Amino acid sequence: MMDQIITRLKNSRSVLLATHVNPDGDAIGSLLAMGLAMETLRIDAKLFCQSPIPALYRFLPWSHRVCRLPDDIKKYEAAVILDCGEFERIGDSVEYVQQIPVIINIDHHFTNTHFGSINLIVTDACATCEIVYQLLLEMGVTINQPIARCLYTGILTDTGSFRFSNTNRSTFEICEELVKVGVNPHDVAKHVYGQYSLSRIKLLNLALDSLEISKNGKISLMTLTDQMLQETGTQNEDVDGMINYARRIKNVKVAVLIQEYRNGRRRTGERGRYHVSLRSDGSVDVANIALFFGGGGHVTAAGFCTESHLSHLKETIFKLAEVL
Repeated sequence: MMDQIITRLKNSRSVLLATHVNPDGDAIGSLLAMGLAMETLRIDAKLFCQSPIPALYRFLPWSHRVCRLPDDIKKYEAAVILDCGEFERIGDSVEYVQQIPVIINIDHHFTNTHFGSINLIVTDACATCEIVYQLLLEMGVTINQPIARCLYTGILTDTGSFRFSNTNRSTFEICEELVKVGVNPHDVAKHVYGQYSLSRIKLLNLALDSLEISKNGKISLMTLTDQMLQETGTQNEDVDGMINYARRIKNVKVAVLIQEYRNGRRRTGERGRYHVSLRSDGSVDVANIALFFGGGGHVTAAGFCTESHLSHLKETIFKLAEVL
């Protein structure tokens, strides 16, 4: 698959690079690294993400060049979709982007739907950034300091600072090479984990107040509503990592974070739109749970979107505790 991708990209004058809405570090790191690599190959590349880049990742090179709307789609000979388990995760522009002749799908989620013309899905990779790293080496791209910084950030965040079960030997081997190029682990960690705004701390307080535990203690659940974000003046990016507080509770097997989409005021009795994040201690495959609800992800980290009444959604999730 890499050979096909390399041939296609090197024969393209203009490509669109895209990743999923509400991007995490791996999504942003792989997107920016690919963009920087295309520049070294003198390939015109447009970087696209429907959501704004979270503030904690704006220290990365080229983060300011990510656009929230694709331009004239007819000029692109190929599109590279990064870290998306399904095409629809790029957001509202999916039907527009589908018009590009060749779709290259690069991802590490085993629930990936293989939506591309060319699919490079490596499920044992710790992050999409690991796949991009190997791809760039095969392309003959010199991994310079800016590219290395983006790749390191993606690997760091998607392995939970090397704490998650997807951390393996190659994770450290690649990071060693990236550090040799000039990445400063302390500097990256300072940007990603070093500081929180007061608004985020207030939101965390509300999230912790919402914490509920199933009767058997195996599921912990937090809820973040649109009103909570408005009250604290926070954005979706401020929610990143909060589910880990629920995951670290003793004896909990699955942690759940229900986040309401910002979609205006609802009439009384009207269903809401929610994103549900799932984290496991490793004993439960939450990807299969997410898949049942139309989502996807990894064994220990997955998610799905749904329309429901909040009370019914919570009830459905807590019923899962009976079979854990």
